Amino acid sequence: MPGHEGRTYVVTGADSGIGEHTARTLEEQGGRVLRCGLGAEMDVRANLGSESGRDLLMKEIAARAPGGLDGLALVAGLTEASADAVHVNYFGTLSVLAGLRPLLRLKEQPRVVIVSSAASLSAGDDDVITACLRGDEEAAGAAAERAVAAGRGGMLYRSSKIALNRWVRQSATAEEWAGTGVVLNVVAPGVVETDTARDELLAAPDEVRMLSAALPQPLGFPGPVQAVADAISWMISAENSFMAGQIVFIDGGADAALRSDKPYSDGVRYGPAAMSRMLFWALRARVASWRRD
Repeated sequence: MPGHEGRTYVVTGADSGIGEHTARTLEEQGGRVLRCGLGAEMDVRANLGSESGRDLLMKEIAARAPGGLDGLALVAGLTEASADAVHVNYFGTLSVLAGLRPLLRLKEQPRVVIVSSAASLSAGDDDVITACLRGDEEAAGAAAERAVAAGRGGMLYRSSKIALNRWVRQSATAEEWAGTGVVLNVVAPGVVETDTARDELLAAPDEVRMLSAALPQPLGFPGPVQAVADAISWMISAENSFMAGQIVFIDGGADAALRSDKPYSDGVRYGPAAMSRMLFWALRARVASWRRD
């Protein structure tokens, strides 16, 4: 079990579900947790769908943790079929991450976990995803509104999560993150038994049958929330010292059931510049070996 004694964390979306379980788990294991959400019992109440809400969260956290942060669990998200899902899930998450990065840099072993979703295994809205990855919130919001008007609002939740996954894969190994010791990874849960899932996804038997066909979970449907919280607890701990940019599916086996070995069927293909560098250093190593002999 990872130890969190002496470490300070921010958990967004701590009102319920995965965020609530994560905050409680970190505290039970010795961590100090600053809970962020919309409920009256939260340490910081802020709506991440607006710039003012994001600024408020960052200001409040800076005041409460002037010595720095050891980790972020960015859980907050909306499942609703509206543009708000894109503003909160993608832009709210990354705005908070960027704004709190200076506080992470104050600590020796900072860790970040972003919560995505196994829903990201399905295709999303290309216009929304492209605008998100460009960092253009206005264009992403407009694309989301078009999707809603066309009856494709149900794609927006997973589109925002696909964009998060891709951003992390592109960014986690950059100098400003892994290069400065800030470890950044993603957890992608399957359908787990949160209040939101019970109210929105699991209320009708036919809906459950459809979801279990779309997202088969051999280990159980729905899955346990605590399993996701436990994974986040380890990934945000100092023990997680050598994993960066990974999307870890805590999904009861859905990723493997749906994709089998497809993501790994082809090896890495290096470009001409990378091949030239590798050949150069290989030749240098061989020459050095000959000289030693």
